[in-house]
Amino acid sequence: MTIVKPTQKHYPKAEISRRGMALGIDFLGVWLVSSLLGSGNIGIQFAQILVFIVAWLILRVLVVYNNQGQSLGRWAVDLKILEVESGQIVGRIPELQALLKRESLICLGTLLFSIFLGNIIANPTAILLVIPLAIDCGAALSDTQMRQAWHDRLARTIIVSSRRGYSLDLKVKRIVEKMWRDMRK
Repeated sequence: MTIVKPTQKHYPKAEISRRGMALGIDFLGVWLVSSLLGSGNIGIQFAQILVFIVAWLILRVLVVYNNQGQSLGRWAVDLKILEVESGQIVGRIPELQALLKRESLICLGTLLFSIFLGNIIANPTAILLVIPLAIDCGAALSDTQMRQAWHDRLARTIIVSSRRGYSLDLKVKRIVEKMWRDMRK
């Protein structure tokens, strides 16, 4: 009698560009909401930071947990988040605790990035606030096999392509290709 290992379902890993677009869409939405509370003064606005953190956790934890592993940005570019166990992708959405762990790390990086955006004119050294986000997300560039960033490794998650979504990246690509063809004529 031989033991047959069941074949694992194949989940195509998300490209870095699509992950970046999804993160950018989520960041833009949260940043715009938190910017409504800005007083226009240069410096750190604590109410704005609090709104940013709460909005980030709602969009990236609660929405993901209740929406088949997709935030607004991931839905827009056909991505979703799944659990990883022992180096193998498990076809289920991570638990709420894992999502909180994952998003607390990326929230810190994006929060520092939003502070950088608000203070770059007055203080050019604010560019240093981008370093934590660059290190966290840059880890996905060096991981050619699983494409996991630090926050993915911490929470044992992975971002994979999904069949469910808006396909914004493909629609934008078609529009750009059409514009190039029209300009060549």
